[in-house]
Amino acid sequence: GDKAVNKKTIIITAATGLVSFAGMFTFAWLTKKTTPQDTGGSTPASQQTELMMPQPEGDSAAATLTGTTTTTSTETSAKSAMTEKQLESLVYEVREKINQYNNKLQELQMREQRLQVAQNILKEDAEKLNNLQVELASTIASLKSERDKLNKSRIEIAESEKNNFISIAATYDKMDAASAGKILTNMSKTKNGSSDDAVKILYYMTDRTKAKLLAELTTSEPALAAYFCQKLKQVTE
Repeated sequence: GDKAVNKKTIIITAATGLVSFAGMFTFAWLTKKTTPQDTGGSTPASQQTELMMPQPEGDSAAATLTGTTTTTSTETSAKSAMTEKQLESLVYEVREKINQYNNKLQELQMREQRLQVAQNILKEDAEKLNNLQVELASTIASLKSERDKLNKSRIEIAESEKNNFISIAATYDKMDAASAGKILTNMSKTKNGSSDDAVKILYYMTDRTKAKLLAELTTSEPALAAYFCQKLKQVTE
């Protein structure tokens, strides 16, 4: 009877201990699994990893820290060097653009100056040309006026009357210079007469008779003699 009680007591004690151990293990497992959710993620994942990883001790820790620092410094230096090169390249490109802009601006200014000079020259030439045109028009008008005067003063002998005047001049050639001069003088001064007809007759007279007649008129009618000499140069056939 005592042995049965002892066995029963041992079994109960062992079962109680097993249940207690299982309960503690389950509680610990549940607590570890739900802790990150309860804290609301206040602890970063990197810090959780660092807490869970075993930290190196002594020289190993120092070497690891030194290696990490060196790597970080090298990466920073490389990034800084790349940034400086990029900045230098950008500055160089900006300067090149500025130089190109300045050169282009100078070219445009020089071209504008040349165009301005050319425009001034063209303007001066146009003014000179206008002045020449005015002078030329004035000269042409003057020449036309002189030509009209010359045409009006010119004595033309028509083909139909040419033979008639030649015959009359031959008759005057047979007269003495004084008599022929008196007839031509009266012909020029009378209202019914014509000075142009007197000039036409004198024109067809022989040179010798003509010279004697003009010499005679120089003494008696010098103005008329000068008039005949001038008109003889304007006779056209």
